[in-house]
Amino acid sequence: MTGRLWTTRVAALVLLLLLLLAVVRLPWAGDLGIHAATVERLRHSLTDPGNPLVDADTPSPYYSPWTVLLGALAELTGFSVFVVLRIGALMALGVLTTGVWRYVRTLSGHPAAPPLALLCLVLLWGTEEFSWSGFLGFHSLALTVAYPSVLALGLAFHLWAWPARRPAGRWVWAGCGVLWAVILLVHQFSGVVASLGVLAVVLGSRAGWRVWGRLGAGLVLGLVVLWAWPYYDFFALLGAGDGMDAVHRSLYRELPGRYWLVLVGVAALGVRWWRNRRDVLVLFFALGAVVFVAGGVTGHWSWGRALPAALIPAQLAAALEVVGPGRRAARTVWACVLGAALAAGAWAQAGTLGYVVDRGLLPGVVEAKYREPWAGYRWITPWVGYGDVVMARKFPSRQIPAYGAYTVAPGYPDFFLRDEGERAGAVRAYFSEGAEGSVRRGILREYGVRWVVDRGDGLRGVEGLRVVARGPGGEVLYAVVG
Repeated sequence: MTGRLWTTRVAALVLLLLLLLAVVRLPWAGDLGIHAATVERLRHSLTDPGNPLVDADTPSPYYSPWTVLLGALAELTGFSVFVVLRIGALMALGVLTTGVWRYVRTLSGHPAAPPLALLCLVLLWGTEEFSWSGFLGFHSLALTVAYPSVLALGLAFHLWAWPARRPAGRWVWAGCGVLWAVILLVHQFSGVVASLGVLAVVLGSRAGWRVWGRLGAGLVLGLVVLWAWPYYDFFALLGAGDGMDAVHRSLYRELPGRYWLVLVGVAALGVRWWRNRRDVLVLFFALGAVVFVAGGVTGHWSWGRALPAALIPAQLAAALEVVGPGRRAARTVWACVLGAALAAGAWAQAGTLGYVVDRGLLPGVVEAKYREPWAGYRWITPWVGYGDVVMARKFPSRQIPAYGAYTVAPGYPDFFLRDEGERAGAVRAYFSEGAEGSVRRGILREYGVRWVVDRGDGLRGVEGLRVVARGPGGEVLYAVVG
């Protein structure tokens, strides 16, 4: 048993070391640009940062307690945004690791349970590569470790562990209410997962009316915190779900390939349910599965972000069954099955190693799994200054604001930006083939554009533009001179 414990601990430490190396590299993909832009705006104005992506005075749900803290850190230290994001990633990874440790300790006193649970959370997924913020797969974490969702999930584990202590008094529930509100402000989708987890803890504890009363008081306190947050109206986001559905449609695709290894955990949940019909992980899984399935049935694809509420309890159950109360032979069988599943999951995500070591050091079969991260737009910064407006298509608009500039249209959906549709239409009109010069000049004047970024030479010879620099992938930076 001692040898198995040390093997588990070493494997978990290696995994954490790889994630720390990913923080150093900070590979760019997905939503890193919006988070960098948010910190950049807060660095320049903590009290009135404006829209993080476009030159408009609007609120934004990205201004959370976490990003405000990072913005203050950037202002006080003078560190670049990407250095601050690395510091934030280290802190978030620490919160996540300690949160998993604390919560698992409420479920099992076995010393191997926490490191084994960490391995399952990161590796027990499927054999199809998948990454999304709020999902704890190795590949996903390597790309999203600097996102607020990692901190929010780490805080969620602490939240679930807090009321599981005995006894959970009124001040514990009051603290839970405040922490719940902070999680919702930091990352709304992870806040839903956190809420389902707390509900499972309460339902599984056979709580009496006194506990429900204290839970209600904590809920009211959390709602007050949400109402009082000054940077945006949290409750206005309740009407934003339909606008997010198209973005999340892919969460319901390729489910077997992405998650089939989690079936080991589902089987473990079945065993736990046989032992205890009110097992907290079984209840947690059921709540998450109901929300996910309901989203698929009704076409509310954004509800798919609740899927971690079903995955996390299944992954934890798989780990706990190996160190559980069953017979030694049964535990050995579980250990063998889980070991094979973890090995398969690790191999499926092996391409992630390319984010922490040079590709040339990887074996060919591993290198083939590696995806090249985005190059970024640092190359435009010698000319484009903070607050300059850049005309660019959607993909570069997801990265350019990270360096302090604005774009005409946001690269991400923006619920609070009322003229988002008009801005997107202006970008399409500007880059449309055969657009008249007067139309283009009018758009540039309307939005105060000083620079244009486009791939290839499609704008070569356009009146009022001058080539300033050429970047990776054949992209060109033009200065507006007319």
